[in-house]
Amino acid sequence: MLSKKTDLQVITQMLTSPKTLHLEITDICQAACPQCSRECDPNFNSDIKNTLSVGDIKRLISTDTIKNLDKMFMCGNYGDPAAGNAIEICNYFREINPDITLGMNTNGGLQSIRWWQSLGTIINRQKDYVVFSIDGLKDTNHIYRKNVVWDRVIKNATAFIKAGGRAHWEMIVFEHNEHQIQQVENLAKDLGFYILRYKVSRRHDFIPIVGLSPPKNYPEKIELSNKIRCQALEENSVYLSSQGIFHPCCWHGNLGGTKLDQFDKLIDSWNVIPDSICRQTCSIVDNETNFSNQWRKEIMLNP
Repeated sequence: MLSKKTDLQVITQMLTSPKTLHLEITDICQAACPQCSRECDPNFNSDIKNTLSVGDIKRLISTDTIKNLDKMFMCGNYGDPAAGNAIEICNYFREINPDITLGMNTNGGLQSIRWWQSLGTIINRQKDYVVFSIDGLKDTNHIYRKNVVWDRVIKNATAFIKAGGRAHWEMIVFEHNEHQIQQVENLAKDLGFYILRYKVSRRHDFIPIVGLSPPKNYPEKIELSNKIRCQALEENSVYLSSQGIFHPCCWHGNLGGTKLDQFDKLIDSWNVIPDSICRQTCSIVDNETNFSNQWRKEIMLNP
C-alpha cells in the first residue's frame, strides 16, 4: 500500500514535473457523436464555452514545467482542438521546448485548408502526429461522426500531409463500417497517412445507441480485475481541462471529475475496492489493461 507521504510525492511530481501533458484546449466541437461525453454527460452545457488561450497556458503552467516535458498533446472529453487555439499553443510550447513532441486528436472537419497547411509546418517532427478520427468512408463516417463532412475532412488531412504534417488515421469499427476496412487502408496509404489504427468502442455496454452496433469480427475485449496499472503514473502525465482544472487523467476529467489534488484517494482505493473508472480503464488482465488493449490493429502505412 502506498503511504500518504508517497501519495503526496506522486501528486507533487505529476503537477510540477510531468513528462506528458494532455490538454483539452476547448470544449467546443461541431460534431454530435452520440456516445461522446458532450452528448451524454448531463453536467455538460454546450452554451457555456471554455477555451484556453496562450495567456491561460502561461498562467497555469510554468516555463520550467514546459521545458521538462517530453510530450504535449491536445485531445479531451468535450471539444475538438481545431475549434480552439491549437496553432498558437503548439507554437508556444515549441518555442519554450524545441525538442517537445506535439500531438493532437481531431475529427478533421473544422477550419480551412490554409489553417491545416499552417499546422502541418509545426506538427511535422518524427514523433509528432495529428490523429484524424475517421470512422469509415463517405457513406459511413457521418453515421457516428454526426455533422462532420467527410469530403472536407479528406481535403484538410491532405493539406496537412502535403505541408509536411505527420497524420494518423484512427477508425472506430462498428457493424456498419467493418466491411470497409481494406478500402480505408488503401485510401489512407494513398493519401500519405503514416499510421492506421482500428479500435472498438468500449461504450456500447453502458451507452447503448439505437443504430450503433459493435462489429461482428472485432469483439470488445473488456475484462476487469482489482489490480490497477495506472496509465497516468506510467507516463508521468497530467490532464488539464478547458476549464483550467488539473486532473490525474482525462477519464477523471469530466465535469465533476476527480481533481489532481484528490489523486491520493484514488490510489488508496486501488488497495481495497478500486475506483470504478480506474477499474474500467486501467485494471490488469493477462498483463494488459483495457486502455492498452483497445487497439485491434495498427498498420504502418508510409514509414
